[in-house]
Amino acid sequence: MSAVILDLSRLVSRVRHHTPSGVDRVEMAYARGLHARYGDRLGFAIVHPFGRYGRLPAAKALRFLDMLEARWALEDGDAKPRSIATVLPALLDLLPIAPRGATSSVYVQASPHHLTKPDLVRQILTREQARFLCLVHDLIPIDYPEYARPNGAALHRRRIETVAALADGVIVNSAATGESLRPWLERAGRDIPTHVALLGTHDMPRVEACEPIPEQPYFLCVGTIEPRKNHLLLLNLWRAMAESLQAAAVPRLVIVGRRGWENEQVIDMLERCPALVGHVEERNGCSDGALRDLLRGARALLLPSFAEGFGMPVTEALSVGTPVICSDLPALREAGGDAPDFIDPLDGPGWRAAILDHFRGGPLHVAQHARLAAWRAPSWEDHIAILCDAIEALCA
Repeated sequence: MSAVILDLSRLVSRVRHHTPSGVDRVEMAYARGLHARYGDRLGFAIVHPFGRYGRLPAAKALRFLDMLEARWALEDGDAKPRSIATVLPALLDLLPIAPRGATSSVYVQASPHHLTKPDLVRQILTREQARFLCLVHDLIPIDYPEYARPNGAALHRRRIETVAALADGVIVNSAATGESLRPWLERAGRDIPTHVALLGTHDMPRVEACEPIPEQPYFLCVGTIEPRKNHLLLLNLWRAMAESLQAAAVPRLVIVGRRGWENEQVIDMLERCPALVGHVEERNGCSDGALRDLLRGARALLLPSFAEGFGMPVTEALSVGTPVICSDLPALREAGGDAPDFIDPLDGPGWRAAILDHFRGGPLHVAQHARLAAWRAPSWEDHIAILCDAIEALCA
């Protein structure tokens, strides 16, 4: 039987960080799910931050995963990553070894790490005698370059070109992502099987949170502070409510996420707008325990994004019974089904009306709670089953 190799480069590259990104969580879910399915048949590999490619012994890889999960469960975010000196012992311990006696295999990659280097990917696949199966999260930097870093579109174009040229199979996290990817595969002239597998919903640990939960009713917004997340809409709404309503009639807004790029207006409002003081709270990051408690206690999760590949916060909120008000995007409808209240991301009056309705326990709030009873969270078990079917098809 062919071996299965999982690339853990993304997780190793993030060893300095206190809390995980969505892509980090996905790579961890792949590691846990594939190990449970394949056991000793699964190998682990990385492109190390020092530049070396190779394999990690399973015991060492699993200890590293255990350490990361323990950190995610308990540590809250910090603006400053750990220093290189602090993580150097861990990085040295994770130096990979050269693969020996490589046999026919399937190489699985759940992150875009090093996909900007097609020659490196070719070398890895040749060395491992492997067919390549990768997960594509989104094409947002290409489809919406105005929301990306200045060089983001060019870098992501190289990643997608690598996928189109070298992948033998692709997993997409939504049908919307698959539609965005399809023209790239067609232009490459390759018939690459594409499998839609919604991302699973993470179990959130029940641990004591380090950060207090607001006593007054609050709404929660989760995600990196970057242009496409449309935080500016919420901040302007909250300023307008603070200036036009009695203080007791203004809900609290808790924003969880690190500060990203090209967000000067949002940061200026968070730091310098007097009307937001006492009404808006920014938290750079949260442990899994703290985030779980914040999600459970919120009147609703708010996600006014202009573009999404899937929408993991939507499923995480709905899974703990918290209503969701989010943008009317195809990927978010796939994630949330009929449960959320969907609003155009430019419809400020609609967002204000929905937020105040949920704050006051109005008809929208009551109706969504009724719909939540029939909502089923997408599971990692289902995702991994689709992934393994794709792996076995490449092994055949």
